[in-house]
Amino acid sequence: SEEIYAMLESLAGQMKEAGYSANTDAVLHNVEDEEKEQMLGSHSEKLAIAFGLITTNPDTPIQITKNLRVCDECHSATKFISMILRRQIIVRDANRFHNFKDGLCSCRDYW
Repeated sequence: SEEIYAMLESLAGQMKEAGYSANTDAVLHNVEDEEKEQMLGSHSEKLAIAFGLITTNPDTPIQITKNLRVCDECHSATKFISMILRRQIIVRDANRFHNFKDGLCSCRDYW
């Protein structure tokens, strides 16, 4: 689990360097933006992506299934991760399949 959180920190750093900023509007708590980013950073799909990056070869698509809808922040972050790491990420949520590749999603941001 320490390895997963280390991967998440590494991803967050790479994303910030590439110009990404987390959408903290969805977090309703009255806390600082940095703490909001930490709350969003531990969503299940981000943990699953980090685990997939650690345990699979770089050319293998990552496949994730979840029983809830993907939140807006995780959707945006996954698009960005697919772009900076040049990795295909497939997420099946409660509504549809999302195929993230090169910074784009097959749902065309409508879900």
